Amino acid sequence: MTLIDRIIYNDNMNLFDLIQKDNAPLAERMRPTTLDEFAGQEHIVGKNSLLRRAILTDSLGSCIFYGAPGCGKTTLANIIANTTKSNFVKLNAVSSGIADAKKVIEDARIEKERYGIRTYLLLDECHRWNKAQSDCMLEAIEKGHIVFIGSTTENPFVSMTRAIVSRCRIFEFKPLSDQDIKNTLLRALSDKSKGLGNMNLKVADDALEHFVWASDGDLRNALNALELAAKSTDPDDNGIINVDLTVAEQSSQKKSMSIDESMYYDMLSAFCKSLRGSDSDAALYWAERLIQAGCDPMLILRRLVVHSSEDVGMADPQALVVATSALTAYQNIGLPEGKIPLYNAIIYVCEAPKSNSVVMAKYAVEEVVANRKDDRVPPYLMDKNYKAQKISGYKYPHDFGGWVDQQYLPDTLKDERFYKPLGNGFEKYLVRAKDIKANKEENKKN
Repeated sequence: MTLIDRIIYNDNMNLFDLIQKDNAPLAERMRPTTLDEFAGQEHIVGKNSLLRRAILTDSLGSCIFYGAPGCGKTTLANIIANTTKSNFVKLNAVSSGIADAKKVIEDARIEKERYGIRTYLLLDECHRWNKAQSDCMLEAIEKGHIVFIGSTTENPFVSMTRAIVSRCRIFEFKPLSDQDIKNTLLRALSDKSKGLGNMNLKVADDALEHFVWASDGDLRNALNALELAAKSTDPDDNGIINVDLTVAEQSSQKKSMSIDESMYYDMLSAFCKSLRGSDSDAALYWAERLIQAGCDPMLILRRLVVHSSEDVGMADPQALVVATSALTAYQNIGLPEGKIPLYNAIIYVCEAPKSNSVVMAKYAVEEVVANRKDDRVPPYLMDKNYKAQKISGYKYPHDFGGWVDQQYLPDTLKDERFYKPLGNGFEKYLVRAKDIKANKEENKKN
């Protein structure tokens, strides 16, 4: 299709819009415009899902999309803009303020009162707004002047004000699967209108697999790396641009794994079991083997954080602190120096006393809540002011020196014990007052 044909076909675009679109990055050009083109997130936009129905019927309420970069949050918001018959306004929390929000709200109020047209407001990086900026939206959301759609990489329950979170439905986006990313890359290679289909391009299978693996679930990264490889590689004597594994590694700035998938998972398993088995030498060895094979150290650090609670837990609560500190240090330092706090944390977790009481407590409480639900809160624990609590029988622990014998579980579960200290390391100090009392009562019976 020629440029003139495209201008005629896209009657809502002018020449400059089309030129700008052609010069946009591949990730932007390949951005889906319909729900059928949208990749991944089946748990929230799959067939007959609540969100999909709300979008198609133009009945979506205020919501917040959160998840890792490149998993489709902004794309889905743009699809909503293309699908709905309402007005659609986009702001970025980094560059906009209260004045911008108030103007959008006022325009939206007028549009709704005069013409009955709703306005969607997409706010990218919504966690960056402070309380004053967020509060200016509350009345507009409650009265329906705007439908707020926030997009963020941060957990909104932690990073945003409770007032605005309570007025929105929260949708968590998951990292895209390898197959979702591979399908999109293949579509980009064949698409002559928006992708790289007009280039005489040949991408080796192992290079394509590397783009998928190196993206770590971020589709934008995968498309950017593919475009860089295609545009920075000179054609051969036959005019063919050959993208091999070496080019893919350079374009993604990530070394390919020198071991196969089976060996990768075996080594990772050996690393985790060495942590659990308190063998520092073995854990260090398998960590270094994985790193030299091309494994992202962040994956090792994430496993280390999990095992610091799963296998060490309350036997040494400092293990989790050390592991998370190593993760933060590596994020800020990178290789090669970042391996020093990583190996420091590996040795600490290995040498720490072990207890799986935390994970056992997790399993126990999950089973009880799933199968023996009892939401009846004892009257003296209900949400009342402090004076009323004293009248209702609530014993304020600080009036008794910091602890007092009192039932906190529902009546049907009052004898349940989820957390059972094993007595290893720090846990030997966690024999609580009620345990002492229980032992005394048992001794009296005997």
